[in-house]
Amino acid sequence: MDILTEFNTDVLVVSVAMLLALATFKVTQWIPVPAPALLLIAAAIVSDLFPGLAIDIVTVERIAIVALIVILLDGGIHVGWRRFRGSAYPITMLGATGTLLTSALIALAAHYVLDFGWTTSWMLGAALAPTDPAVMFSVLGNREVGGRSGTILEGESGVNDPAGIALMIGLIEFSQAEAGSVWLIVQEIALELSIGLVIGVIGGRLLISLMQRSSLPREGLYPIRVLIVGGLVYGVASELHGSGFLAVFIAGLLIGDVHAPYKTEIERFHTALASLAEIAVFVALGLAIAGPTNLWDDLLPGLALALLLAVVARPLAVGLTLYGVRLRGKEKLFVMWGGLKGAVPILLAAFVVVGGVDDSLAIYNIVFVVVTFSVLVQGSTIPFVAHRLGIPMRIVEPEPWDISIRLREPGQVQRYAVGPRSRVLGSTIRDLPLGERAWISFIVQDGVARQARGSHVFRVGDEVHVLGDPDDARVLQRLFEGPG
Repeated sequence: MDILTEFNTDVLVVSVAMLLALATFKVTQWIPVPAPALLLIAAAIVSDLFPGLAIDIVTVERIAIVALIVILLDGGIHVGWRRFRGSAYPITMLGATGTLLTSALIALAAHYVLDFGWTTSWMLGAALAPTDPAVMFSVLGNREVGGRSGTILEGESGVNDPAGIALMIGLIEFSQAEAGSVWLIVQEIALELSIGLVIGVIGGRLLISLMQRSSLPREGLYPIRVLIVGGLVYGVASELHGSGFLAVFIAGLLIGDVHAPYKTEIERFHTALASLAEIAVFVALGLAIAGPTNLWDDLLPGLALALLLAVVARPLAVGLTLYGVRLRGKEKLFVMWGGLKGAVPILLAAFVVVGGVDDSLAIYNIVFVVVTFSVLVQGSTIPFVAHRLGIPMRIVEPEPWDISIRLREPGQVQRYAVGPRSRVLGSTIRDLPLGERAWISFIVQDGVARQARGSHVFRVGDEVHVLGDPDDARVLQRLFEGPG
């Protein structure tokens, strides 16, 4: 019973913590600070005040991996293949070439400015180069950015994470090998990205086939099936020594634009799950900072690298990578400033700690400082920078009340002409006994298409366009046209 009581207490503590975490999202409506920044800082403070709540790096690594699978899958669905294809070249260039170039620039700064060894410097570069999908989708999630810059930032955050992870794994193997070489790192990156791409395409195509052709007995199982296949795609790619993260993102991209049963429910489920994953990963990252080394010892080097990354390395890498790309100068500046860091850099730093690399704890602390600076300073100023650069950005208000209709087959639009013996004559739309299986999309009256408002009064000759189940066609026909 003592074990059960302790577990019940843990459930209570976690539930209270998650409720407080949700409150941070409400706070962001009043102050221009991204929710991940508040979660990260609050969890770090709690871990110092209550050391018993601190968690180890291995636990953080596992939580971050699971969270990123969920976030990248949802991010791919959110971006969709059509949007991605329109900016595929700048996204892939930033994701691959831009990541390597940013890593090199940070490594040079860490070695010559902060006097770190070359191995430590390159690992700092690999950890800090990728942008983070959790932060990017959180900051831009409820904002519609005009032009291609928003799509580029979101797409880049999904593509450059696998590149950064492959680079870090190659560096760790290089540092531990007796006769390591740069060619080993290049092989690792090329192998992981190639396998991840192939598995992602195959998995996405198979998932599309399942979504469109294979039915399930309950509505709630459809989103779960997508999540399970996403996990399978990650697992297969990883077992084949490929990038599971890239595979998951590619699979999400491919299913993002497809028409399939319960697609809206699938998207809502994964968006909600990604929000939960975002909360979990940033709380875990904050709780893990209370380690054997003092964060304050690495505060100044971390701030120095954060400034160099924000104002030198990232802008220079983006400028060189996007040179010749048809993109307005102000949009390029926005992309330069929008490279937000988050869970992925800290996950890469966790790889270093778990791998037992020299200076691993210092690397972890510095990365934590840089991530905190990036989310807090850069993330908070994204709307301001967009306004100053003239980048169109508007907040998409949520729609808490949604009217939906369930159809057995897509595209079942039925058309009826109101007859002289119709039961609807003189009635309004809101008075009709349509239930939940039919929805009036619009009405043509006197040759003019009119929005289907609840106050519309039917007259003889009205052409009514109805979304409904084919099985109800005869009932609807009698309702609108009258007895035959």
